[in-house]
Amino acid sequence: MLALGCDHGGYALMQEVKAHLEQQGIAYLDFGCSSPDSVDYPDYAVKLGKSIQDGCSNLGILICGTGIGISIAANKMTGIRAALCSDCFSAQAAREHNDANVLVMGGRVLGPGLACKIVDTFLQSSFSGDERHVRRIEKITEIEQQEEA
Repeated sequence: MLALGCDHGGYALMQEVKAHLEQQGIAYLDFGCSSPDSVDYPDYAVKLGKSIQDGCSNLGILICGTGIGISIAANKMTGIRAALCSDCFSAQAAREHNDANVLVMGGRVLGPGLACKIVDTFLQSSFSGDERHVRRIEKITEIEQQEEA
């Protein structure tokens, strides 16, 4: 299941992404926000991240104004590999090389046409499983475990 979350800065673009997903028949869980009124992006990063940690979702999309703040917040969570992407190549590499499980975009940075292409690329790509990439992700996991200790 795909999880979605945004703050007020990402609200308008998220509406475009949701319409795009619905046109394709892709189901999703929507963790908000529910209006363009000001909210705090870490709250939505945590809601989406917990959905992935709990196994309710396997992938997520987060959007804030630039994508920076919400990606920083999401990446503080164990097991979340959130990739801020502004182009299709990065979205594909994030999945194939980094096994990213959250796509992050900037609502004030991208137009809806490109954002939807990035979403498609992210969702259609998968982790390559190549030994060198596995090794690097294992090192990221070790960093998380050391920080938790």
